[in-house]
Amino acid sequence: MVKRAAGGVWLRPGRSQRNDPPLSRERIVAEAVALLDEEGIGRLTMRRLAERLDTGSTTLYWHVATKDDVLDLALDAVFGEAAVPDGTSGDWRADVTAMMTAWRAAMLRHPWTGVLLGRPLMGPNVLERTEFLHAALTRAGLTGAHLTAAAYALSHYVIGSAMTQAAWRDHDEAATDEAVAAHLSTHRDHYPTLAAQGLPTGGGWDTSFDHGLDYLLDGIAARLASG
Repeated sequence: MVKRAAGGVWLRPGRSQRNDPPLSRERIVAEAVALLDEEGIGRLTMRRLAERLDTGSTTLYWHVATKDDVLDLALDAVFGEAAVPDGTSGDWRADVTAMMTAWRAAMLRHPWTGVLLGRPLMGPNVLERTEFLHAALTRAGLTGAHLTAAAYALSHYVIGSAMTQAAWRDHDEAATDEAVAAHLSTHRDHYPTLAAQGLPTGGGWDTSFDHGLDYLLDGIAARLASG
């Protein structure tokens, strides 16, 4: 079997649409996102997707060549939910904050996306948002390796925070918080700082994210100010 590279859907010429109006790439992607939301990546197969679309696998393969194509398209569609601010505010921090906050919200609505972020990200929605982020950081005064490092730091922070929060959804957060607090109190001699300050668990996700993002942006601003 000839293996196709992930991300190839963005590099191959698109096929002309068949004379089959009920089925389109947009409908395929929407159904794939719904399937992934409901059942996760492990349940996505071309056969199962075709069944949900009430069509045959042969018809589905006319529109998308591989399962990798479907994953790439679905991931890009989720990025499209992160609204790009209309123009620039003139404040690079505000622009970056808006973009990162919107991206995190999209990932939390579709937690399976975190698993796919090692794939080539070349879709139009991804590139538009990456362009916006890099442009904002460039306006701040970053270039070259410094720009790359700042963009990576911000992106990795969003990915990590969203994936961690998504993982906690399977737990009773209040009960877990209480159990952790009791454990730290019992072992206060070994973990005095954690017992006094608390270990980050399930609560206050939005506040923690906002503070952490501010710390990153403060660091970037301080580095720029120092030259």
